Amino acid sequence: MKQSVKNLLNSVLFIIHGLISVLPFHTVRIFMLRLFKAKIANKVGIYRGFEVRHPWKLKIGEGSIIGHKALLDCRRGLEIGSNVNISNEVMIWTLHHDYNDPAFAGVGDKVVIEDYAWICSRAIILPGVKIGYGAVVAAGAVVVKDIPPMTVVGGIPAKKIADRNINLNYSINQYILPII
Repeated sequence: MKQSVKNLLNSVLFIIHGLISVLPFHTVRIFMLRLFKAKIANKVGIYRGFEVRHPWKLKIGEGSIIGHKALLDCRRGLEIGSNVNISNEVMIWTLHHDYNDPAFAGVGDKVVIEDYAWICSRAIILPGVKIGYGAVVAAGAVVVKDIPPMTVVGGIPAKKIADRNINLNYSINQYILPII
């Protein structure tokens, strides 16, 4: 495929995905993402203004919530477990540039976020990171390496600041507002 045709196709997809993000109901947004082969379980909330790149490489488990204006870069694969809270304006990157490469080549890897994790507002997750079961990433943190289960991290770069209670059994989908 010629590069100009590929660029045009990518531009059209970007516009379509942008339009999906402003639709008024979670169910409609999720239905549209599923048309693009995203694997999204039941009882998921995806709030308006999100951005998703390559939704066909996205997997979201049951009862998870994606907050307003979250950026989900799925180009290398993004797996989000069940009962995960991705708060407002979180950025999850699976691909970036190699600043040492003379051609500024793209490099990256899949991001995995396990069940019951909470990624607080404006946190940034970099390519190839695994967020363990029940881990918490504090607001504004930048995660550059794997986070063990039940660990609370914060800062730039993110470092351990606490441990989390091991008895998790909640379902955050009860807090989804249907029209927002």
